Amino acid sequence: MSSLNLDDFTDLIERPDGGVRRDAEERRERQILPPGALGRLDELGEWLSAAQSSVPVRPVERPRVVLFAGDHGVADLGVSARPVGGAAGLVRAVLAGESPVAVLARRLDVPVRVIDMALDCDPAELPAEVAGYRVRRGSGRIDIEDALSADEAERAVRAGMAVADEEADSGTDLVVLGDVSVGGTTIAATLIAALCGTDASVVTGRGGEAIDDLAWMRKCAAVRDALRRARPVLGDQLELLATVGGADLAAMTGFLLQCAVRRTPVILDGVVASAAALVAQRAAFRAPDWWLAGHDSGEPAQAKALDRMALEPLLTHGVKVGEGAGALLALPLVRAAASLSAELPERAADAGSGTEPGVEAGAETGAAAAG
Repeated sequence: MSSLNLDDFTDLIERPDGGVRRDAEERRERQILPPGALGRLDELGEWLSAAQSSVPVRPVERPRVVLFAGDHGVADLGVSARPVGGAAGLVRAVLAGESPVAVLARRLDVPVRVIDMALDCDPAELPAEVAGYRVRRGSGRIDIEDALSADEAERAVRAGMAVADEEADSGTDLVVLGDVSVGGTTIAATLIAALCGTDASVVTGRGGEAIDDLAWMRKCAAVRDALRRARPVLGDQLELLATVGGADLAAMTGFLLQCAVRRTPVILDGVVASAAALVAQRAAFRAPDWWLAGHDSGEPAQAKALDRMALEPLLTHGVKVGEGAGALLALPLVRAAASLSAELPERAADAGSGTEPGVEAGAETGAAAAG
């Protein structure tokens, strides 16, 4: 029997500071722009204040992209446009600076960390800092067998927790969380369908590199068969991850839970990160208060998961590439919200309520010019 009980996180995770958030809201009401003028940026600034327990909010100075990587046996069924076992090649592209997330991270000056949990390659082919947490070579084919053994599932969750602690201890103040996988969207659709009580066809999308109709039907069949194996173990999240998850998703679940314990805010990428988040929410209902949904990838399973967690995507650009790229695009928005919240001046004591002095002055100047 596992010594790890994910339900224990319920007592370990607290919500972001509600009193601080109210202070941030009151401060926003005193600033020169009326509340609501900045749209969702107001809400983001207040959320970040509560997460940091700081008014005014501090700038996001040490963000990091964290990507968990793995291959999934279900890809053998032809459910992905990517080659079976091809996640290692995707990881090498990230490390070489040649993937979309690497290009964006370089432009935004954000470091990228990749953790191999179950790539289908010799670990000696990868840098030690990438392969150090590997649990196994590839995850099992979830339509007919368990993805992981119980021991492997626990090791993967604990690896994710350890990575979260490392990031918090090193001073990372916000994480962009994504995956590098082949077959991962099929795993994500299965987990989300199981936890939302939804049929396979409702949650099955076409993946990062859109598959054709025949591949989509194979994917639906794989999710349907995996769901039959998932439903009997819904009461135990660790067993669910072992049965129809994978080492990368198990690690992401542990990472998200421990980030919430350590009060580290996270921007979620696409459907795979959302699936791990939904498992984590099932274990600890307060945990989603520490997360933002970076973007809407267009995957129907992601929409289901985000709706269940009451998370609204920051961006809706339809970025499907995965690997954290869509969520990283949302980082400048979060940083902008922090800057505006901290740096906009408050109204002068004699200024009219809810009116920006600069706007009045501008109007008077314009009137004088017209006269």
